Amino acid sequence: MQNPFNNQDPNDPNNPFNQLPIPPNYAKIRNERGEIRIAKVGISWTTFFFGPLPALFRGDWYNFAMMVVWDLIYVLGAQMFHLGIWASYPWPGMVFTLIYNMMYFRHLIGAKDFYAADERSEKLLAAAHYLPRSYQNHFGDND
Repeated sequence: MQNPFNNQDPNDPNNPFNQLPIPPNYAKIRNERGEIRIAKVGISWTTFFFGPLPALFRGDWYNFAMMVVWDLIYVLGAQMFHLGIWASYPWPGMVFTLIYNMMYFRHLIGAKDFYAADERSEKLLAAAHYLPRSYQNHFGDND
């Protein structure tokens, strides 16, 4: 989710974006430029029903391309080896349903220099093992 308040200071406690109620299984991350993302931690049901489209709508081009390529490899390989019924079952979609949200967070944190926006989000991401090994805690020790 983009910052709907036109990049106001994300560190300002009076910023209305910092006061939005967030469900308990959602984490908020930000970067130094003030960009903020809020996403679910856990199974991605939108990926289950819509395939790579949630990545496309989030502007997550890296994971979108990876999902499309793996889907093509699977379908072409299944057809090439005459796997019949196995080719019609969306195995890559099932795998991405389980891991897409983790891939999204790890890509933002690792490659785009995002970090947890608050202590609750950092603890949630650490408990779900979504933080890469290179992540440095911003709110204390989570061990």
